[in-house]
Amino acid sequence: LKDNPPHYKIRLSGTMKSPKIKFDPPFVMLMPVPLDMKTETAISIIPQDYLRQSRLQVILPELELEDGDRICPLTVQFTEGQDIVLSSDGTNKELICHIGFSSSRPLSFLRNVFFIDEEQN
Repeated sequence: LKDNPPHYKIRLSGTMKSPKIKFDPPFVMLMPVPLDMKTETAISIIPQDYLRQSRLQVILPELELEDGDRICPLTVQFTEGQDIVLSSDGTNKELICHIGFSSSRPLSFLRNVFFIDEEQN
């Protein structure tokens, strides 16, 4: 046996899960308010399959008005930070985000707000 050590073959298989986030609610509709008044709603961001800490960034839409001015009437605030953290039980902690709207000009629009992690997902 010393001249011919045994060879072992090991077969490994696995499944790779891509990190993702879900939103509750998945669609937000803010109520009309008088000019320069703020309306706001809270959403839950539910991270899934993040194996390490990541930080969310937000891209808000800019709107072009009829006179050519560009404004960003939306705001986003995270009440307890915007870091996705892996808890001791292997799950990711839910994040709470407040989306607000205020404008000095009358407008109505439908746009996407993008939440992006550190790996541009």
